[in-house]
Amino acid sequence: MTSIDHDAKPVVIVGSGAGGGTLAYELTKQGIECVLLEAGPYLRNEDYMNLEWEAFNQMAWTDTRTTSGSWRVATDFPNLPAWIVKAVGGTTTHWSGATPRFKAHEFSPRSTYGRIDGANLLDWPITLEELEPYYTRAEDAIGSTHRGGRKALPANNNYKVLAAGAEKLGMKHYATGPYGTNAEPYDGRPASVQDGFNFQGDKNRSKWSTMVREIPRALETGKLDLRPDSHVAQILHDRSGRVDAVLYLDSEGKLHRQCASVVCVAGNSIETPRLLHMSSSSMFPDGLANSSGQVGRNYMRHLTGSVYAQFDKPVHMYRGETMAGLVADQSVHNPARGFAGGYYIETISLGPAFMASFVEPGAWGPEFTALLDGYENTAGCWIVGEDMPQESNAITLNSTVTDQHGLPVADVRYDDHANDLAMREHAYSTSQKLYDAVGAVSSHRTPPYPSTHNLGTCRMSERPEDGVVDKWGRAHDVPNLFISDGSQFTSGAAANPTLTIVALAIRQAEYLADALKKGEV
Repeated sequence: MTSIDHDAKPVVIVGSGAGGGTLAYELTKQGIECVLLEAGPYLRNEDYMNLEWEAFNQMAWTDTRTTSGSWRVATDFPNLPAWIVKAVGGTTTHWSGATPRFKAHEFSPRSTYGRIDGANLLDWPITLEELEPYYTRAEDAIGSTHRGGRKALPANNNYKVLAAGAEKLGMKHYATGPYGTNAEPYDGRPASVQDGFNFQGDKNRSKWSTMVREIPRALETGKLDLRPDSHVAQILHDRSGRVDAVLYLDSEGKLHRQCASVVCVAGNSIETPRLLHMSSSSMFPDGLANSSGQVGRNYMRHLTGSVYAQFDKPVHMYRGETMAGLVADQSVHNPARGFAGGYYIETISLGPAFMASFVEPGAWGPEFTALLDGYENTAGCWIVGEDMPQESNAITLNSTVTDQHGLPVADVRYDDHANDLAMREHAYSTSQKLYDAVGAVSSHRTPPYPSTHNLGTCRMSERPEDGVVDKWGRAHDVPNLFISDGSQFTSGAAANPTLTIVALAIRQAEYLADALKKGEV
């Protein structure tokens, strides 16, 4: 393992998930030294547990957080508003694998949707055309099925039910991908063995993650110093306002100072603004890189919810891939439906333990147990759509509650926008009609789970007063500070975000490497 001195000045990357892990590989393969700081342990595929709650406790970020706002998650899961991983590879080791691209109109929501009361809409400073070559590179890195000539995954029963219902309703755009799990051997990873619940870890290595692909390859370059169990507490800067070091705590709670030439923050859209807020100073009294007041604001988590339908015959939804396919017909912008933006319907299945916890939190009695008794005959789908950015939806510091390190925890505030509520109702209704069309005996609307698509909070903007970073993810206020995760999303779009995070990281690495060589950062 390469060791870089604490007084050296490498590129320091905070977080090892889709953004940070990708950035580490893309920079080190060009000969640029990087220190990668990850708050969690270094779990490998063989370490993963195939039991839902055990795997959750092994991988999840369970540090204290608080929740506020009117969203139902604040009632159902007040201590767990978001569900992300605290381990090397970040949440790429716990993701569905769905890899759709954003659509062209989703990069210009303000121009496309117009003014929507209560929504802080803004066009991205980049276009789909600019990102397309990086989407292709990201799909090739991940091994997305249905792309680049790669084979599609086989259809499992849960998908067959979804597809049959979609066909009955006259829908046209449904398939078993694109998906980040191999249908056949690819890039040194084996084909999927259709092993069911691999959301939380994939022992078979057929699902892409930065822990499986990017980080080992970065280590092989000899240019990466990977430091797991390293919780970053503060980013420091010099008198000119350039960042020059980070402070982090190791597994024993000892404080270390790592000097840096550049700092790239990829801690997820909750921990990234939390860190910037904790890095306030006399020069940045409202938080590092926060002259706009937008750090932490415009938090998005996607419109979500599930529908589980019971049939008179077994479905065995748990067999095959967990998220085995999607319907994209509703992912377009069609204001005639009564809302702006669109949504996907994607297959999902929970094991009995998670089903009991999430299908109807707080429920009890015969109606609840009937949902579990019909488990074998159940098919399930998850709705994911674009939610509106709102300034009041924000990640702030809770000064009255601290974590295990004595640091103020993140408070996650969220209120559903009227557009979100209208979209969710449409998505629930469409999903139930889809299942009714193929003979469902009953169906149940499940409320949103803890957030897994955490977006915004350090958004891209053309003008410094509108956001936190420019089109490259470079902070408007601090020339050698970059945001490298979903925090930089200007809007949420309808698609699962991982592919776009990876594409932006590849693009950012290319820009940063060139700027370093030219001495422009």
